[in-house]
Amino acid sequence: MNHPLLHQPISLGSLTLKNRLVLPPMATEKSDEGQVTQALVDYYGDMAQSGPALIIQEHCFVAPEGRASVHQIAFDERADLDGLKRITAAVHQHHVPILAQLSHAGSAAHKALTGQEPLGPSAVLNPARTASAYGQPELPRPMGEKDLVRVRDAFAAAALRAREAGYDGVEIHAAHGYLLNQFYSPLTNKRTDAYTGSTLEGRTRYLREVIQAVRAAVPADFAVTLRLGGGDYMEGGSRPEELPQAVELLQQEGLDGISLSGGLCIFFRPGHPEPGYFAELSQAAKETARIPVLLTGGIVTGDQAEHFLATGQADLIGLGRAALKDHQVFRKILEE
Repeated sequence: MNHPLLHQPISLGSLTLKNRLVLPPMATEKSDEGQVTQALVDYYGDMAQSGPALIIQEHCFVAPEGRASVHQIAFDERADLDGLKRITAAVHQHHVPILAQLSHAGSAAHKALTGQEPLGPSAVLNPARTASAYGQPELPRPMGEKDLVRVRDAFAAAALRAREAGYDGVEIHAAHGYLLNQFYSPLTNKRTDAYTGSTLEGRTRYLREVIQAVRAAVPADFAVTLRLGGGDYMEGGSRPEELPQAVELLQQEGLDGISLSGGLCIFFRPGHPEPGYFAELSQAAKETARIPVLLTGGIVTGDQAEHFLATGQADLIGLGRAALKDHQVFRKILEE
């Protein structure tokens, strides 16, 4: 066995993961106006057959105004529960657990798509997003108290739907320039209230409230993880040095795991094409994390994955684009 650490089981909440390889969430755009298609069922079943320890489904919107694209999967009140049950059944057939990633696009949403004005922590244009098929980014309306409560509760309601549909847990999306990441980034959070963008406690407050609401809505054996945009890699943005303190604050709310990715830089780190280009984020998170830490970004081989485990920079390794290119990459690496 060339990669002994990759084969070691690990606990994620009540789940026992059989190895250290994860299919991270990647938008397939295979839904039909938010509803599940056979192409989605086949995609996730095929990935599960390859033998990753865990599948994290692509981001799904928890509220209509938080929808990021026309083919994003719905997890709001119009969620296709029967279709979602077909996805979880296709994955469980191969004895692989699956989490649903829950997301609200915030100021990355477009009125042309949702029919509603975009929301954000502050009236700041989203620097993570450029012009798209829906037009130029729009100035969001700052969220008031009613918005904060409604969206928080929408995450909790979506987690309950995930449980009903047979998922083993949920991942809360706070990366890639979406709403919860907008609260975490000083560049998009200019608030001066309890959610102030000027302190780490304020920047993590709404994330912590969403985690609390989700955790309270589901049983203890239902996994709850967070994907955090731990670095914006922009002047004045969030920084890796803040992660030990941020992770300490966040994990106190009952998280079972945390995944590190880019913030307003989305899923690439400028000027860093090397394998594991977000490893400095996961390594910083590991300083205080008492829960498994997932690293994704440019890792394509078993040797690379084993390296990041051996150096203690991560506990779990996500293979995204490598799996898109070859759905059997997990099996091939584990058989090396």
